[in-house]
Amino acid sequence: MTKAPEPGAGNAPAREPVRPPPASAWIVARSLAYSLWLYGTMFGLGLIGLPSLLAGRKAVMAVVKLWVRMQFWGLRRLAGVKVEFRGLEHRPEGAGLVAAKHQGQLDTIAPFAVLPDPCFVLKRELMGLPVFGWYAKATRMIPVDRGGGSQAVRALSEAAAERLEEAREILIFPEGTRRAPGAEPRYKHGVAALYRDLGFPCTPMATNSGLCWPAGGFPFRPGTVVFEFLEPIPPGLSRAAFMRELETRIETASDRLLAEAANR
Repeated sequence: MTKAPEPGAGNAPAREPVRPPPASAWIVARSLAYSLWLYGTMFGLGLIGLPSLLAGRKAVMAVVKLWVRMQFWGLRRLAGVKVEFRGLEHRPEGAGLVAAKHQGQLDTIAPFAVLPDPCFVLKRELMGLPVFGWYAKATRMIPVDRGGGSQAVRALSEAAAERLEEAREILIFPEGTRRAPGAEPRYKHGVAALYRDLGFPCTPMATNSGLCWPAGGFPFRPGTVVFEFLEPIPPGLSRAAFMRELETRIETASDRLLAEAANR
């Protein structure tokens, strides 16, 4: 049997990441101000909200969503970054699977603003962090062992199925780690296992977030970050067909958002 080509394979020329110009002193100063806001509010509100950890997941989620609103305020006022959502008619509101482009930390924050009860798939090591890890455990995020092979994939599918029974939106980053805007995509097959095992449509989400909040986290550059929910991929495709469709939709839309930003 001929092996299906990996997503992104072919004779297309290698893509080059977007390289921003050097940051001005003003951008660095604004970035420092927002960094203080980001981590100050994380630890400050995280400590103030500790009683919510004993009050149940909904109470904890309310604290998390308040912190997200604070980040949107800080980004706009301190760093000059506006966050915009498109395609909200495609987002799941309840049990569903979202596969998102991952360019920076903002991708893990923004979805809380528009999804009722999101559940992220994240690397296991993050669960041990102070404050962040406490809230991740209390909101029942799904830790995954990246080196765990097929056993880790089975555990991921089982945990995701449990969260879907709670009518939650499962959000996974198919590339597994942050990639610079315009960089060659590296999609992994964990998302295909979820798509196959859960039997749910998969909603792709594109973004240009790395233009304003880079993978390295500094500096923050003024501009408009767009998160766009795309038309869901129906269940039932083969793994190879699903991965090709997912990558094509996310990368095409993300490249379009990068082009829009360049033309502003």
